[in-house]
Amino acid sequence: MAATPSEYIKHHLQFLTNQEGATRIIDFSVVNLDSILWSVILGAVACFFLWYGAKKATSGVPGRWQAAVELLFEMVDSQARMNIHNEKSRKLIAPLALVVFVWVILMNAMDFLPVDLFFGLIIPIFGLENQIHYFRVVPTADVSITMGLSVSVLLLCLFYNVKIKGFGGWMHEMFTTPFGAHPVIMPLNFAFQLLEFVAKTLSHGVRLFGNMFAGELVFLLIAMLGWGAAASFSGFLLPIGQLIAGTVWAIFHILIVALQAFIFMTLTLVYLGQAHETH
Repeated sequence: MAATPSEYIKHHLQFLTNQEGATRIIDFSVVNLDSILWSVILGAVACFFLWYGAKKATSGVPGRWQAAVELLFEMVDSQARMNIHNEKSRKLIAPLALVVFVWVILMNAMDFLPVDLFFGLIIPIFGLENQIHYFRVVPTADVSITMGLSVSVLLLCLFYNVKIKGFGGWMHEMFTTPFGAHPVIMPLNFAFQLLEFVAKTLSHGVRLFGNMFAGELVFLLIAMLGWGAAASFSGFLLPIGQLIAGTVWAIFHILIVALQAFIFMTLTLVYLGQAHETH
């Protein structure tokens, strides 16, 4: 148990890694096992949700499951048609965007679980208190997960740039856009294009991470109201405040969870659409 609020928050922001005690900010030998675990589980849940909806689809009156999948499909398909004008590419990109949207919204929604659920209930049930000291359940509050997703989108963008324009056509665009084909400014064009790829990838991943990390931190701060009630003689009203604040933030957070998943999916389609455009 943490002795102070700061220790409590610090403890809940630590990952379960393959190298406990690692402190370097960038260390590719350290793997956040909890983030990987929940990403894989929720990815499987997302795929099952979509697969089951397609399997049970009928031409008659749709059930609630089919209606939900059809609603998501139509929303993503309309966004894909707006950004991807190549019908052949859209056959792969639109389903991919649908899976990404459902997957990200599920990972974001893990933030609704009580912050002490696993430490107070799940881990003690399995008798792992002495083996597991840190465990986070919101994969999108881990920058390595969100940046992994955004880098995957970058690789797809590079692939479609070459596929649609040809390697020579893409290189011509890299050296002649946006300032023209004069030999003097070609290096500037190339540097500008590289900077654009880097900026889009960083903003794509960091935007999702920043919003979900902030949401997780607010839930932890709200949880501190209960700690304050236990620590102070006059804090009997704090649990009521904690309940009210937690409810209000959870309701508002529903919008954040859905909106950030939609933004991530939309930017994926926008960036892939830009890879199809020629200049």
